[in-house]
Amino acid sequence: MCRLLKVARSSFYAWLASERARAARRAADDALAHEITVLHIASRHTYGVPRLHAELRRLDRRVNRKRVKRIMRERDIAGITRRKRRSLTRPAKKAVPAADLVGRDFTAAAPGRKPVGDITYIPTDEGWLYLAARLDLATREIVGYSMADHHRASLVVDALTMAAGRGRLHRVLQSQIGVRL
Repeated sequence: MCRLLKVARSSFYAWLASERARAARRAADDALAHEITVLHIASRHTYGVPRLHAELRRLDRRVNRKRVKRIMRERDIAGITRRKRRSLTRPAKKAVPAADLVGRDFTAAAPGRKPVGDITYIPTDEGWLYLAARLDLATREIVGYSMADHHRASLVVDALTMAAGRGRLHRVLQSQIGVRL
């Protein structure tokens, strides 16, 4: 049979001799799967691999995280992710694309001539923190920023005011956006 399957005879006998070790491994995996299932049910089916691994470690059960992941995958045990994606953009009533004021040219001849910016949000324990930043295209330096618990236009205006107050905006640009110092 080994010749027909093109397997070395020594490999067959090694596989045959390791049957006891494989059975012990299966029994250990079944016992671990039972513990994982009990912990998973105790967590109301919410814990995933990281939390179940931490619980097992807390109970002085030294087990590899990858092994926990494999056993959970084999037995279709999965945690619940309750985090929701939050969209900050809302479609306009009439979809009119914004004008490209930079003209896809992200270079500037002198500092303070072309500020660009973005708004991002950061989850904190107290809620969302919104950050507006102004970047000077000539120096690639953040020249103004503003943080608040909202993402209204005043957040962007405060970032521009900070950039102008630090003397990082060109005077012509300051008059165009109406920033008074």
